[in-house]
Amino acid sequence: MEALYGKTLNELKNITGKYGLPGFTAKQIADWLYKKDVESIDKMTNLSKKARAVLKENFTIGLSPHHSFQESADGTKKYLFRVSGGRYIESAYIPDKDRATLCVSSQVGCKMDCAFCMTGKQGFHGQLSSGEILNQIRSLPEYKKLTNVVYMGMGEPLDNIDEVLKSIEILTSDYGYGWSPKRITVSTIGIIPALKKFIETSKAHLAISMHTPFNEERLGLMPVEKVYPIEKVLEVIKSYDFGRQRRISFEYIMFKGLNDTPAHIKGITKLLQGLRCRVNLIRFHAIPGFPHESPSDKTMIRFRDSLSAKGITTTIRLSRGEDIYAACGMLSTDKQHS
Repeated sequence: MEALYGKTLNELKNITGKYGLPGFTAKQIADWLYKKDVESIDKMTNLSKKARAVLKENFTIGLSPHHSFQESADGTKKYLFRVSGGRYIESAYIPDKDRATLCVSSQVGCKMDCAFCMTGKQGFHGQLSSGEILNQIRSLPEYKKLTNVVYMGMGEPLDNIDEVLKSIEILTSDYGYGWSPKRITVSTIGIIPALKKFIETSKAHLAISMHTPFNEERLGLMPVEKVYPIEKVLEVIKSYDFGRQRRISFEYIMFKGLNDTPAHIKGITKLLQGLRCRVNLIRFHAIPGFPHESPSDKTMIRFRDSLSAKGITTTIRLSRGEDIYAACGMLSTDKQHS
């Protein structure tokens, strides 16, 4: 049966209209789903018996618990969720002092085939619904502790733009969870038509996967460069006024001897000229079949300091969960093959 969880208020209104229920019933259902954390239609006690009977006949709530998890010595946890089709997706819970971030998946596998990503090696197996995206949050044991959500798990969020935007609407709307969009970041490799829609529809933060400023080099790492070159992605971003409350960042996984040279610093500086943004340097977590490794701490610090000296706010992201399946897609790939 179809799930109620993950439906927007307009979708709930369509349901109540279809089954001849009073218009206000949609808002009551939304309250139960997103404010009162109900897990059973029977517990929607301010709905009429007729309404509950109709809903029970045609819908389920749609929540499901995690299948398993692994915990790192640093407190990071990777949760595995089973989704339709018998496949698995993963979410990473990252506690850090007064912050608790959940990295959520948006697809089952991925089409983008980035050379350094284990998820891409799975191939693409389907889109997650808004409910399946939000279930990773709602069914998390640490759900009440969350301060931030990042769409940076399995899949390319902008390749599933409609369901991602629905999930963000529910997270940020008054009828939903009421979060500030400043608590949400969406990471993308830069699918330009969907990027424009995301910028115009949502106020969530934006993170762009760059990894190198050079076209041929980026093409070797990310096939999407052939269709949506990084310069064109930057043109789109620079054409919008993001204001001062909305953050733009660039993700830069560092590979020893590949993208950590002075030429890359110069290229990044040229590419980002005139844009208020930050660069996040990320240590590479090794995956099978990819020959590169992360550079030394000394190299990363020198790279950070050189970019900072050029006026680009640059940070080195703390590496977390290295004693478990740290790289995105590793845990679900292992489960798929078990």
